[in-house]
Amino acid sequence: MMHHRGNTMKKIIKYIAVILLIVVVAAFSFFFVGSNEPREDIRWGANFSYKHAENLGLDWRETYIALLDDLKVRRIKLITQWNLLEPNDGQFDFSDIDWQINEAEQRGVKVLLVAGMKTPRYPECHIPDWAAGLNKESRENRVLGLLETVVLRYKASSAIWAWQVENEPLFPFGKCPPKDKNFLKEEVNLVKKLDPTRPVVITDSGEWSLWFDVAKIGDVVGTTLYRKVWFDSLNIYTPYPLPSVFYGRKAILIKKLFNKEVINVELQAEPWGPMLLYDLPLEEQEKTMNPERFRNVIEFAKKTGLREFYFWGVEWWYWSKLQGNDVIWEEARSLF
Repeated sequence: MMHHRGNTMKKIIKYIAVILLIVVVAAFSFFFVGSNEPREDIRWGANFSYKHAENLGLDWRETYIALLDDLKVRRIKLITQWNLLEPNDGQFDFSDIDWQINEAEQRGVKVLLVAGMKTPRYPECHIPDWAAGLNKESRENRVLGLLETVVLRYKASSAIWAWQVENEPLFPFGKCPPKDKNFLKEEVNLVKKLDPTRPVVITDSGEWSLWFDVAKIGDVVGTTLYRKVWFDSLNIYTPYPLPSVFYGRKAILIKKLFNKEVINVELQAEPWGPMLLYDLPLEEQEKTMNPERFRNVIEFAKKTGLREFYFWGVEWWYWSKLQGNDVIWEEARSLF
C-alpha cells in the first residue's frame, strides 16, 4: 500500500514538473521569441524638462522653441516639479509652465502633462524644502492639493491630451517615500473627477515590470525603453538583453487582459552614466548614446509594435548641437 502511494506521488510530481516546464517554455516563447516588421506609422514625441535644460547650461526657452519650430515636434511630454511649482506652502508659480503650454497651443502641439510628487529627472521625487518634514498624511494632502491646482489651471487648454499622474509611482527608483498603491488610486480618482474628459497615463518600468498594477489604475499604460545603462550595483555599463518583441508582447497582454493601450513615454536618446549627465565626460557619454546607437534605438523601437514614443534626451541633443555635434539633432528632424 505504501509502495503504491509512493508511485502515485512520484507520478503527480512528474506531472506537475511537466506542466511547469510547458508553462515556462510557453512564457519564454511568448515574450522572447519572434520578431515584428518595422512599424512606419509611429507617432514620435519628446520629453522636455525646462529644469534639465537649464542644468545643462542652456537657455531653456530657446531650446524649447527650437524643438517646436526647428525639429517640428508635435507631441511633447512636459515635466513639472513640485518644488518649482510650489516653492512655498500654498504659493504657486506657474509662469514657466504657462509659457510652455501657451507656445504649444499656438502651434497645435499635443501635450502630455506630468504632475505629482514623483516626476521625471533625478532625484525623481522633487519635494519642496517646506514639505520635507511633513508626516505621510500631511504630505499626501499637499500632493492632492497640487494635483487639483494643476488640473483646474490647465484643463481648459486645447493642447493637453492626457494627464500623467506621478512617474513610475510603483517602481522603487529615486529618492522617494515608499510606494503606495492606495494613494496612487486616490490621486487618479481626483484627477478623473476634476477632468473626466481626458485619459490618465500611469507609467512603469519597461524592463522590470509586467505593467499589471498600473494597468488596473490608469486609462493608458506608459512604459520606458532603455538599451544600455550604467548599473551602480554592478559598477558596469550593460545593455538590456531583451528583444524588441518583449515590449510589444507585454502590450498585447495588457490589451487582452485590461483593454488598455500602451505607449512609450521614455525612449532612451541620451547617455546614462555613473554620474549625472551634467558632470559626465564626453568619452563616457559616447558609451551609452551616440549617432549609431541612436539609429539602433529607432530601429528597435519600430520593431516593438508600439505606436507612440517620446524621446528622452532632446535637451542633450540641443546641447550637443551647440557644441558642434548636430548629427542626432539632424537625424531626428526627419522623424518629426
